Amino acid sequence: MKFEIKTDQNRFSDKLSLSLAISIITFIAIIFTNISLRINKLTRYYEINYLCKLIIVDKSQRNFKKLFKLTKQLKKQKVWDFCREFSV
Repeated sequence: MKFEIKTDQNRFSDKLSLSLAISIITFIAIIFTNISLRINKLTRYYEINYLCKLIIVDKSQRNFKKLFKLTKQLKKQKVWDFCREFSV
């Protein structure tokens, strides 16, 4: 009859590889979150720039409503002032 004894010699390496994998996944998630936040800021900037240029040409109410939401201004005069400062 043959007896075998199983030993956990690689128990430490399993915990190490698991912790390494979790830290790499966390690091990648942080990088992607950072990139997405920066892209959001850039698109918001270019959208405001585009709408300010568009208001100069076409003063429609729809463009003002979009700028009201983006700039959080409540009056048209404040939006005009904001666009003047923004375009300079």
